[in-house]
Amino acid sequence: MSLGRVASLWIVLVATAAPSAAVAQGASLPPFLELRVPKPPTVAMTEKGSFIVYELHVTNFAPQQYTLKKVDVATAGADRRVLVSLGDSALQRAVTRPGVANITGPDRLKLAGGARGVVFLWVPVDARTAPTAIQHRLTLEQGTGDSVRTQELDGPVVPVVKEAVLIGHPLRGGVWLTGNGPNEASGHRRALIPVGGMPSIAQRFAIDYLQVDDQNRRFMGDSLKNESYFAEGEDALAVANGTVVAVKDSIPENVPGINSRAVPITLETVGGNHVIIDIGGGYYAFYAHLKPGSLKVKKGDRVTRGQVVGLVGNSGNSTEPHLHFHISDGNSPLGSEGVPYRQDFEIVGHCRVFNMGCERSAPVARKGEVPLANVLIRFP
Repeated sequence: MSLGRVASLWIVLVATAAPSAAVAQGASLPPFLELRVPKPPTVAMTEKGSFIVYELHVTNFAPQQYTLKKVDVATAGADRRVLVSLGDSALQRAVTRPGVANITGPDRLKLAGGARGVVFLWVPVDARTAPTAIQHRLTLEQGTGDSVRTQELDGPVVPVVKEAVLIGHPLRGGVWLTGNGPNEASGHRRALIPVGGMPSIAQRFAIDYLQVDDQNRRFMGDSLKNESYFAEGEDALAVANGTVVAVKDSIPENVPGINSRAVPITLETVGGNHVIIDIGGGYYAFYAHLKPGSLKVKKGDRVTRGQVVGLVGNSGNSTEPHLHFHISDGNSPLGSEGVPYRQDFEIVGHCRVFNMGCERSAPVARKGEVPLANVLIRFP
């Protein structure tokens, strides 16, 4: 599969003079850090307001350790305005350390020479006045005790896309539970996976759609049979006119269960039986975990919005029948960058966590939004 990419934004601060000469002249070198935003954010509109959701990669190019103390996200330009400021425990929760296990608390913010931290950002904005570009300012400490030195570093200007792609609905009716949907710490949101030598988050705005009944049950009868689940066999629909660019079929369904998989999970089988549609504008719709033998399209087919592309199932890296759906910028289930989208739906309830603490409410129509995690919704 081809890996769709957009150009990354890079800044590498390199001294142009020997450090000894700079010190001798009383100069202060900037922190030797690389700051990179792999995917410039797009404004996502939700029931709880609008946000820009993206990651800032921070890599230490110096042999000495730097400690992150604060990350400010601000509008770029002369009218600089701080949108969010993260420090202390909030910054610790936002930072992960790729390749480093069991690192918690303040130690997450200590970047030794060659180390990288990834700051997962979820920044509220006003959709009407959302910035066209943002910039980051890092506050850092170097040294210990009486020799501690505090420095600031401004990153490159990062553009912001103000309008997400408009799509139809991937399923009919409902009620559908938006399992593992967009929120700050969902498994999809934090799934930074290297494919082809480049880490990306194709599932940044992914949703696992599970159908529930009036009592918020996902199945009736034998929990080990796929046919007991309400989502099994439901139509998966094209969300826009487009061209089918990838299909996978013939992967058998799993027996429902946390650790039950019918085939070994690889990059080829992780999405199970799936369909990818190029919907234009550099956007791709991904449908995963479909029933074997149920695909209604083949590679190269032109599809129209609302057309059935396959039936919901339980194949690949899946615990029960559901539709995994997301929009990304490339023809690759995992080797692309996930983007938000706009669609119409109706909210009929919320769950405190996945399928627990669910409460129904009077239907509320939402227009041009992306659903958040653990919401009960209906499609037209």
